[in-house]
Amino acid sequence: MKLVMTLLVRDEADVLQANLDFHRAQGVDFFIVTDNRSDDSTAEIIQRYERDGLARYRFEPADDYDQSAWVTQMARLAASEHGADWVINNDADEFWWPREGNLCGAFAAAGEHHTTLLAERHDFVPLIAETAPFHQAMVYRKRVSTNANGKPLPPKVAHRADPDVVVQQGNHWAELPGGGECLSGAVDIFHFPLRRYAQFTNKIVKGGQAYARNRSADAAAGATWKRLYAEYQRNGLVDYYRRQCRTPDELEAGLRSGELVCDRRLADYLDRLRRFPAAAGC
Repeated sequence: MKLVMTLLVRDEADVLQANLDFHRAQGVDFFIVTDNRSDDSTAEIIQRYERDGLARYRFEPADDYDQSAWVTQMARLAASEHGADWVINNDADEFWWPREGNLCGAFAAAGEHHTTLLAERHDFVPLIAETAPFHQAMVYRKRVSTNANGKPLPPKVAHRADPDVVVQQGNHWAELPGGGECLSGAVDIFHFPLRRYAQFTNKIVKGGQAYARNRSADAAAGATWKRLYAEYQRNGLVDYYRRQCRTPDELEAGLRSGELVCDRRLADYLDRLRRFPAAAGC
């Protein structure tokens, strides 16, 4: 079985290397990565993987965040040119965590009637004034994750490779010829959307401006991004970011009430991976 991951990235240097290393150790065989106008070292990180034969680097110069079209292109390339059996359409701040074994084993165990795999997302929260790397600092997650509008955080899907697949904006669904059944309960996604104030603001401003230029996506697409960009234009995002961070007292209260749980699985895994690089693959 060959597992291919696609990534659409912009200014993700603080998290991208960890993402690639983690998923490679979990059995992802190859990465197709589209860099959309990054200004940091994102491109260099991808190109290092490309030189090792583990990734394909693509550059997208457009600035209208046509995510569905760009990810669909990558997903189709995974099927038609890279021999994928399953395709994970991922974001740099998402880590696909198998509930048992490793990631490629979770996909290998899917039945032939399963054409998609549904993964629930779990948000990890930033701590006020924390300076450690994101995976060491952010070891507390919400028991119930919601988006900026207070609605349940939508899951993501992976799909069996198909040269005619269409991936929806946001990677929340994939349309496959012939349909099929969806497997759930095998994989979770650990999500780290707010790591540093500068990173978060950069993402919202560039993404919000890009969405304003987009003429192809459904009007409802990117609702959270658009709302936060509107808030940035009115008042900036300092107050919003501060509300998402936890002080020591807020952290203690959240743990006591059950709103938050301590979850060090990814932190410990990445620390071990740095000390003892794991053999990749199933």
